[in-house]
Formats: sequence, C-alpha cells, structure tokens
Amino acid sequence: MMQLTDMVQHIPQGVDYVRILPVLVLSVFGMLIMVIDPLIDEQIHSKVLGITALIGSLAALASVFVQAQSPGLAFWNMVRVDTFSTFFQVVILAIVVLTILTSFEYMDTQRIRAGEYYGLILLGASGMCLMSSAIELVLIFIALEISSIATYILAGFQRRDPRSSEASLKYFLLGSFATAFFLYGVALMFGATGSTSITEIAASLRSGYVPSLVYVAVALMFVGLGFKLAAAPFHVWTPDVYEGAPAPVTGFMSTAPKAATFAVLLRVIFEAHAPGTFWLIWVAAVLSMTLGNLGALTQTSIKRMLAYSSIAHAGYMLVAFASAPTAGISSVMFYAASYAAMNVGAFAIISHLGGFGERFVSIEDYSGLARRAPFMAAMLTVFLLSLIGIPATGGFFAKFYVFSAALQSNLVGLTILGVINSAIGAYYYLRVIVVMYMKEPNADVPVEPLPIGVSAVLLVTMLATLYLGLFPGNVLSYTQLSARNLILQDAKSPGQMQIKVDFNLSEAKPAH
Repeated sequence: MMQLTDMVQHIPQGVDYVRILPVLVLSVFGMLIMVIDPLIDEQIHSKVLGITALIGSLAALASVFVQAQSPGLAFWNMVRVDTFSTFFQVVILAIVVLTILTSFEYMDTQRIRAGEYYGLILLGASGMCLMSSAIELVLIFIALEISSIATYILAGFQRRDPRSSEASLKYFLLGSFATAFFLYGVALMFGATGSTSITEIAASLRSGYVPSLVYVAVALMFVGLGFKLAAAPFHVWTPDVYEGAPAPVTGFMSTAPKAATFAVLLRVIFEAHAPGTFWLIWVAAVLSMTLGNLGALTQTSIKRMLAYSSIAHAGYMLVAFASAPTAGISSVMFYAASYAAMNVGAFAIISHLGGFGERFVSIEDYSGLARRAPFMAAMLTVFLLSLIGIPATGGFFAKFYVFSAALQSNLVGLTILGVINSAIGAYYYLRVIVVMYMKEPNADVPVEPLPIGVSAVLLVTMLATLYLGLFPGNVLSYTQLSARNLILQDAKSPGQMQIKVDFNLSEAKPAH
C-alpha cells in the first residue's frame, strides 16, 4: 500500500508538462509536418510546410517564456527549469527560427522535398532543448540521440550529390562510435556512484573517496561530447560533413547542437564536479585552437574554411571550462550566443550565393562581391570581423570574457596560446574580405536578389552581433546569474530548490 501511495505521489502533474513545454511544442509540430506532407499540392508544398515549421518554432520560442514562470524540477527530478536552461533554449530556438527562414529559398533552388527536412529540424531541436534542461545522464543520452539522428539525416539531404551522401555516412559512423563512448561512460559512472542523476553524483563525489572508475567514466563521456563539439582530437569528421551538408544545415549544425552539448558539459563539469577534467580540457582546447586555425589557412572552399574555424572556436570556448566556475560558465554562455549570431548569418549568405548544387562555394567565387552585392558583402564583413574578435562586435567580448576568465584562474599559458591562435585566425577571415573588396568581380557567378527570408535573417543576426558587441552588459548579467544558480544547485536538495527567473536583464540578481 505504501509503494502504491509513493507511486501516486510521483505521477507527473500538469506543471511537469509545462516544464518541458518547448519540447512538446516542437514534437507536435514536427509530427504535424510529417502527417500533412503527402496531403499538400506540389506547387505550394514547400511554402506551406516552411510556414508551418516557422510557426512551430516561434510557438516553441514563446513557450520558453511560459515555461520559465514555473522553475523547478520535473519528472522524478530528471529535468530542471532554471535560468541556465532557459538561456540555452532561447539560443537554440532562435537558431531554428533563423535556419527555417534561410531554408525557404534554398528548398526551391535546390529542388529538395521539404517535408522531412522541416520535420527533422524541429524534432532535432526538441532533443537539443531537452539536453539543456536534463539533469539525468540517461535522459541526456536519449536527448542527445534524438538530436544526432536528425542531424545525421539532414547532413545527407542533397541526395543527388555524392558529397552529401558521404557526409551523412561519415557523420553517422563516427557519431555512433562517439555515442558508444558516452554511453559506456554513463554506465561506469553509475557503477562508481550508484546513480545517473547529476545532483546525486555531485553529492557522492563530495562525500570523500572518489573511485578510480569515476576518472575513466569522465574521460569516456568527454570523448562522446567532444565529438559533438567538433573539438580536437575528435574533429576529423567536421570539414567533410560541413562541406557536404546543405548550407543552412551546416549553419544549424555548427551552432544549435554545439550550444546544447556545451550546456551538458557545463552541468557535468561544474554541477556534478567531475574530477580529472582539467588536463583533458586543457589539451583539447590547445589542440582545437591550433589545428582548427592551421587547417583553415589552406582552405579554398569557404564552407571548409568555416568548418575548421568552428573547431578553433570550440577550442576558445573550452578555455573557459578550465577557468573558475562563475566566470567560466558565464563566458561560455555569452560565447555561445555570439557565435550563433555570426555563424548563422554567414551561412545564410553562403546558402544564397551557392546556387543550384552549391556550385559557388569557393572563396574566389566571392571576388568583387562588394561591387555586385554591396549589402551582402557588408553583412558578411561584419560576421567575419566578429569571428576575428574585432571591437564593437559580439565576437570581441566573447573572446575577451573567455580569456579574462582564464587569466583570473592564472591560466596565463593557455591565454597566450589562445591570443596567438586568434591572431592566426584573423588571416583567413581577412582574406575573404580582401577578395570581396579588392578583386575584380567574377562574371561567372550569378548574384540573385535577396529574398525576404534571407534578408530578415541577415538583419537579425547583424543586429544581434552588434548589440552583443556594443551593449554586452545585459546578456552578461543574465549569464552570471545563471552561473551562480548552477553552482548553487548541488548545495540544495530538490525540495529546497528555489530559483528566481527574471527576464528584466538589467536588474538580474542571483536568487537566494
């Protein structure tokens, strides 16, 4: 009788479903697109499904703010809604909205069937949102797989292009190995601590003796997550997959899954107090920055160049993981938002200029773009300058906060290596700007007028990039609040947890 009473008490209430509301909205709209796909006339097929996906993503974005009004735990303490998860869900869903807007024209130009495409984006995003709020390792694994399976298929969506098929197959095979590493690490962590709950693991590790099995488990989980981040030495798939995937998908893959994975890694390292991570992160950060920037120097394809660039930026973000918790967490969160804005904007231009079959993705194809399409050249220049880290852009403060966090933790050597790598990276970004402004136009590359969707994406991402560069204080205050809340979580029992979610960022204060 007592067991039955306990089960009744733990049946999820309505508030539990509110705390996963964005996931539910994305799942419903993703399945709706799959259902109506075969019922729509071919002539309006792409537009109807695209608009449905856009409505679904906007509804999911709005539901985050509804969800944030009911912070706390849900579903037997497997999900937590707090300022940390809210921030990452807003970033992920904003990327989804921008990707869908970019894809409107792309679907027609490439003659791609839109139903599965939009459905997979929404369903994959549902897994990413769940990753940001899950605090139980098995649930994180399930959410990670939902996200990964969708991106495996999206990477090969240009079925007639052998590069796209190769990208999908390579991503799937290597991703499966990485998933196995992560899952085996979860199993070993359970064997060492008796739990897969991050909160209970933290309590177990703080209690005193740390079994050697924990170190092996942390290393294996880091391998699995490092693959998703495209961090060296787990980065070998990145250039081929980014080059073969459709350009909007590449922009999506390089930002949204990374943001979700960084959210998981922040919880594992800082909330669960995973031991033995310092040198793992230090080595991965140095390798990622160095190999990413050196690899980008020799590229002639702008997609491959940005693929190596994403490896380097993963390295910059990993620098913050080796730093003190509060400064490290907040700088990673700020960097994730800044990188999403500038990278999605850059790939929106690449998807528009690529043409049918993405024939025009060479850096030389951008010769004289400033004369043929001055608006696009100016937008791409802003994004590239932000990727360098030029002042007045989001990229400048993103790197500034990361390196400041490292210096505050006396990581002088790691900071110096990061600054040197940032200087190396400036060369290949500036090379594209020189080609656009200093070379004669390439008459063989057509430049079509910008459609409304792509124009909206460019304006939003450009304004976000400049806002984060000129007025970073509000977002930084919110990320610092989230960092303090995350650090305090393990000191509170589930019944005592009270988290203040305040969307007035200028007055954000830590909850007590």
